[in-house]
Amino acid sequence: MNEYSSLSQQLLIGEALKCAAHNVPKQEAFVFEEKRLTYEETLKKASSAAGWILSQGIRKGDHIACLFKNNLEFIDVYFGASLSGTVLVPVNFRLVPNELIFIINQSEARMLFIEAEYVEMIHSISEQLPMVEHYIVNGTASLPKGWISYNQIGMAAELPVDLRDDDAHVIIYTSGTTGKPKGVVLSHKNLYMNAQNKMYHSPSPLGTKLLIVPPLFHVAGLAHIAITCLMQGTMHIQREYQPVQILETIEREGINSMFLVPSMWNFLLQVPNFNDYDVSSMKVCAIGGAICPLEIKKGIMNAFPNAQLNEAFGQTEMSPTTTYLTGEDTLRKTDSVGRPSINVRIRIVDEEMNDVPIGEVGEIVYQGPTMMKEYYRNLEGTKEAFRGGWFHSGDLVRMDEEGFIYIVDRKKDMIISGAENIYPKEIEEALYQHEAVLESAVIGVPDADWGESVKAFIVLKPGYELSEQNVIDHCRLCVSSYKKPRYVEFIETLPKNASGKILKTALRQGDYAKE
Repeated sequence: MNEYSSLSQQLLIGEALKCAAHNVPKQEAFVFEEKRLTYEETLKKASSAAGWILSQGIRKGDHIACLFKNNLEFIDVYFGASLSGTVLVPVNFRLVPNELIFIINQSEARMLFIEAEYVEMIHSISEQLPMVEHYIVNGTASLPKGWISYNQIGMAAELPVDLRDDDAHVIIYTSGTTGKPKGVVLSHKNLYMNAQNKMYHSPSPLGTKLLIVPPLFHVAGLAHIAITCLMQGTMHIQREYQPVQILETIEREGINSMFLVPSMWNFLLQVPNFNDYDVSSMKVCAIGGAICPLEIKKGIMNAFPNAQLNEAFGQTEMSPTTTYLTGEDTLRKTDSVGRPSINVRIRIVDEEMNDVPIGEVGEIVYQGPTMMKEYYRNLEGTKEAFRGGWFHSGDLVRMDEEGFIYIVDRKKDMIISGAENIYPKEIEEALYQHEAVLESAVIGVPDADWGESVKAFIVLKPGYELSEQNVIDHCRLCVSSYKKPRYVEFIETLPKNASGKILKTALRQGDYAKE
């Protein structure tokens, strides 16, 4: 079958690959370590993967799970699922067995692709995965009976599948910071429109070289696959976060654009001999995935003088980006996350869904074609999220007269002390202004008199020392007295999820929150 004979008018992820392969077949598309694939080669491998998946009795709409680290095989499976009409469930490889059992079963995956290093663990729980019929292992390993090696996947012709762009494309499980992970169902159109939004707000020349470091199982990494195809660029994939390797790759490959979450940018800027690397090719430094402290933004702009800092804000349920801060606005509105993206409608509302006045704090809610279809097999959670016909983000924000959005905090993170609303982000910003502070996180802890009190967790930069009183005195200069921390704890590292977000839920539990 000619891979171009079934071009669709639907906004399908597979069509983005086909179009790039038609227009620039010899252009390098995906690079991982020593391996380099053109768009033509990528489409050939993806079409073969799609045909093989369907030849195993898997049908359009069935779910296939993937427990891969960042590599080219992930790209093959991703596009194979896209072209076959199956729904990919990318799974966090850092999860423990009980968490894997929950996600694989909850998603009803019938096929599971895994890295060789996880064979023993997955085999030990395989009897608790009743719906999985096929296990495919990438890499060298001793395989249990009935399991096959990824290298054994034969060449198979892509079969015609009738797809609509509103069909489910991926199910991405949230980090579970507020309970059991929820399976966010995103359609082809969701991620396609997100890619178009990105290209409008942060235009890059065709052929741009992107460096992708976040895990591809996370929406921040996954979304860049479609973006790469639409800009006919080259995605350089890093297996895991290694700051020195990032700088080496930028210098060696002439990387033009890179997306990192704030904590990744923060540690990258701490590389001792940073200035020894040539980063002049960088034109776009993109940041998102979590609220970024102002001091880190300033550090990025100083470290990459030829690059524009673009900040994206959103969440998995919105595919993920909802606002952009770009260009001169990055300097003019440094503490904003920008204006709403095209194709995303927003409101800022109170508890009764009334629009709040300009400058007042409310919850930001969304509508638009990048909005998820549902939480998979979670009707109650879906209904709660779509109250009043809008998706409720849980983020507290305000808007200025020019339409710029300012994140105040996560709704669930707000501290109420003596009837006063205290937003941890404001205190964290103050802490980051201290030269000794590498990372900080602020939470509320129970207080018999005030309801809650402020507690700050701090990771110090190497070679620095601070006392609890030093921290409190510093905050007293930056925020109102009632907002300053009552407790300060110095720790070696802050707990984070796979995407680099600080897990305040973990800080609230166990010994972390005890005083």
